[in-house]
Amino acid sequence: MKIVAQYDFNGGKSIVEQKYAFELRQIETVVQSIDSACYMTKRSTEKTMMGKMLFAPIEINKAFRREFNKIGWSNYRVVCEYRYGEFLEGYLPSKNISSKPFRDMDFIKPDIKLGVEVQFGKYAFMVYNVCAKMTIFSNMGIIDTGVEIVPVKHFVDRMSTGVSYFEQFAWDLAHRGISNIDIPVLILGIDA
Repeated sequence: MKIVAQYDFNGGKSIVEQKYAFELRQIETVVQSIDSACYMTKRSTEKTMMGKMLFAPIEINKAFRREFNKIGWSNYRVVCEYRYGEFLEGYLPSKNISSKPFRDMDFIKPDIKLGVEVQFGKYAFMVYNVCAKMTIFSNMGIIDTGVEIVPVKHFVDRMSTGVSYFEQFAWDLAHRGISNIDIPVLILGIDA
């Protein structure tokens, strides 16, 4: 795969290039190390693409996980402790949560405050990563800067419908503007 586009959100490009130059080179190497042809394994069952071979986003995500893990990056998980005191009087929520709720960052290196997310999902997840999750992890002192890796439209056209893409995401961020709680993020658009 290759990086074919960049979007600088809140000064993320210059901060990543200056403060995290080594990690940026690692990220670029990971992207380049993944042979996208190996992941065109999904046979479409959608009416508009019946039988067509498509890229499999879940398998691509697994490839990113393997490659990042090889060089010391790993998933970082924070358990969420929900407060029940905000429910209205008379409502008693179930306390039978079988598993602990959590938030996670796809990739972080020990003692490095750069968080990396890889997103081949719906549009809402891209926005959530940059405008909510990265801010939460920054407020917790875990990261101070982010990198979001997303497919460009040309790549998405060879996936199942519903996967969002770089051009749409960058346009929305540009028109949303920057808030005082946003952290610097470099968004990388990738293609097969």
